[in-house]
Amino acid sequence: MPQLPPTFRPATQRDKRERDREHDARRGSARQRGYDTRWDKARRTYLMAHPLCVMCEREGRVTAAAVVDHIVPHRGDQRLFWNTGNWQSLCVSCHSRHKQRQESGSVGVISGDGRPLR
Repeated sequence: MPQLPPTFRPATQRDKRERDREHDARRGSARQRGYDTRWDKARRTYLMAHPLCVMCEREGRVTAAAVVDHIVPHRGDQRLFWNTGNWQSLCVSCHSRHKQRQESGSVGVISGDGRPLR
C-alpha cells in the first residue's frame, strides 16, 4: 500500500502540537488562571439567570448555554475577570467556533448584544 512521503520541516520550525504544548505550559492551568470554586459558583449562578446562548439567540435559534464567556478577554486582570458586565452565556458550539475565531484576531470582539467592543 502506498504511503505519503515524510514531510520536510526545517529544524527551526515546530509542529502545531509542540507549539500548543508550549503555549499551555506558559499560561498555566485553569485553576491557576482563576477558574476555581469561586468561579464555579459564580458561573452556575450566572447561567441560571442567563440560560440561553446569546450568539444563537442573535441568529434566531434557542440553545441552552453551558459556558460563561468573558466578552473582552481578561488576560489575568482580576477586575475584568469578575466584572459580570463582561460575561455572556454561550453554548459549547458557539464558544468553540465563533469566540475562539474572534480571539485569534480574525474577527473583532463582539458583545452578547451584537455590538463591537472597543
